Amino acid sequence: MFQLDTRSRKPIYEQLVEKMKELIIHEVYQPDEQLPSVRVLSQQLTINPNTIQKAYRELEHQGYIYSIPGKGKFVAPQSETINEEKVKKMKQELIKLLSEAMYLGMDKEDILSLLDIAEKSVKGGEEHD
Repeated sequence: MFQLDTRSRKPIYEQLVEKMKELIIHEVYQPDEQLPSVRVLSQQLTINPNTIQKAYRELEHQGYIYSIPGKGKFVAPQSETINEEKVKKMKQELIKLLSEAMYLGMDKEDILSLLDIAEKSVKGGEEHD
């Protein structure tokens, strides 16, 4: 389920955070679904449990998961107010990235084709008319 690159410059916990967010966004993990325990996940991925714990803490801080003491970690249902804040922040980041991409020579058609790819990725590759 996870493929982490140990040779990457990006820390393992950040890679894990990104993979978990991707699985939550693509609804592989459903709201209120229990996530694998730190122990189980560290055995599966053969990485230090502290790394898993750090990734889970970051996901909880970002609002993607929540914990129930003695029960484990669960996928957080996305509330409208949290989503609105995230969307506002993401729009600002996208403007910066798009401006930089255009400065570096990407044209509007390149950017729109990337948008199509992202949309297909979120919809599971299905064609919608």
